[in-house]
Amino acid sequence: MCGRFTTTNADPEKIKDTFDLKETPSSEDLTPRYNIAPSQDIAVIAHDENNDNKLGFMRWGLIPSWAKDPKIGYKMINARGETVHEKPSFRTAFKKRRCLIVADGFYEWRKNNDGSKTPMYIRMEDGEPFAFAGLWERWENPNSGTLVTTTTIITTSANDLVRDIHERMPVIIPHDMYTDWLSRDNQDTDALRHLIAPYPPNLMTAYPVSKKVNSPNNDSPDLIQRAG
Repeated sequence: MCGRFTTTNADPEKIKDTFDLKETPSSEDLTPRYNIAPSQDIAVIAHDENNDNKLGFMRWGLIPSWAKDPKIGYKMINARGETVHEKPSFRTAFKKRRCLIVADGFYEWRKNNDGSKTPMYIRMEDGEPFAFAGLWERWENPNSGTLVTTTTIITTSANDLVRDIHERMPVIIPHDMYTDWLSRDNQDTDALRHLIAPYPPNLMTAYPVSKKVNSPNNDSPDLIQRAG
């Protein structure tokens, strides 16, 4: 699964260039974050009505449009890539409402022989921002009529680097496939499923970090520093 991640590089021009945005994001919206957790608002790229990449913020934890209780979102922070095209909670979004989730690293917990767990930070070797494959939905509260936009991260089997830490990892979309993934006109689910694959391990690195990351209340630069 993917339960914590980072957006430490929040330079608006860097984000604009990396994600091919038409407009530069506001620096007030983009602040460094070192321990993003479920139920928080996260930076997401989706196509607007002109098929341009647009950055916005969505709550992490997808609430299907038909859901009666928004608490279901806590169980839907991730969507398994192997079944995302057929599960009722995700299949329509997979066909019509895909997005890119802005990140530059994520955490997984490696189980040790003594039963303890070591938090590991996983990022690109070059430290550059990248994009998780995501889906989004808009849910209307039946009592208040308030609209809530939510998102989930698609996961797949781990690559050779992550496999020593955890059996799953988030799907990372290569930059040259951003348009194919985001296009609302692209509803070829068979072709889209080919993008759900482990990212090349030789382009990534992983190292142990402080157990302070275990608490989502901690959010500071020292969380991503190598421990030990």
